[in-house]
Amino acid sequence: MSLPPNGQGWQSAQGLHEQPDLQDLVNFIHKLTRNVLAFSNISYTEFEITACWINVLPAGAEHKMHSHPNNFLSGAYYVRTTAGGDSINFHDPRAQTGIIRPPVSALTGGNTDQAVVTVNSGTLLLFPAWLPHSVDVNKSEEERISVSFNIMFSAYSEMLSKPLWRSSDGAVPE
Repeated sequence: MSLPPNGQGWQSAQGLHEQPDLQDLVNFIHKLTRNVLAFSNISYTEFEITACWINVLPAGAEHKMHSHPNNFLSGAYYVRTTAGGDSINFHDPRAQTGIIRPPVSALTGGNTDQAVVTVNSGTLLLFPAWLPHSVDVNKSEEERISVSFNIMFSAYSEMLSKPLWRSSDGAVPE
């Protein structure tokens, strides 16, 4: 595998969840997803990994803010992190929070638009796919390596409940 020069990240193809060598990780992702769905009181439990890929961020590389549309959950398993390349940022998706920003004496969860989560090698995170996230510049000399994945409900358009809104005449859509 030939990696790009410093400052540029690399991603593998997105079908790694189908590789026999990664089945222990895939099984753990499935177990964790079942637990999250149960904790969230979601009764529809048929899901699948829709994509799974490796990210390599050498020194100077970053991953700009993004989300994962058309999925319910996303996640990352951290294969290798070191100080200076060991965090992920979760951003407030509400655009209005960036409009008025008074000066603050200290950053807190109530006065910033993001949460920074420090991760270690072996950490697995699962989060809503709609949640914007980013990775700051890797300030370490070591490559940061993670396996990312997306999860979506199987046959969701046929199986999930109808929208909970009503039309102007009060009727619930079929």
